[in-house]
Amino acid sequence: LSSVPLQILFYVNGIYYIFYFLATLAMIVYKSQVFSYPDDFLSPDLTLLFIMAVLEVLRLYLGSKGNLTEEEAPLGLSLVITVGSVILSVYFLVWQTYVLKADVIINAVLLFTYGLESVLKVVAIAAFVS
Repeated sequence: LSSVPLQILFYVNGIYYIFYFLATLAMIVYKSQVFSYPDDFLSPDLTLLFIMAVLEVLRLYLGSKGNLTEEEAPLGLSLVITVGSVILSVYFLVWQTYVLKADVIINAVLLFTYGLESVLKVVAIAAFVS
């Protein structure tokens, strides 16, 4: 009953998130050097990025474990954590101090994968329950 497309998406999303994290970190450093980035906003942006990284590792681990063991609880918890990741992604897309076009592109891709993953998680949970 495990979902192969969901497992592939977990793998792809894990690879993409490494790129996302490094690109976002590099852009924050770039923005702090090129623009007049207020010091009061630099540390919250970095803190939120690292919180998002921790959530992402936990989300992918629980989702993959739940899918492979065909258990609803870890997969459902991963779905709940996805909501937090979506909120943080929207923060970096809309509410960040400076938003570059590259921020918009990489966050749009991340939000798309979150949406697709969420649909596949719901389908997998429904399959496990029945």
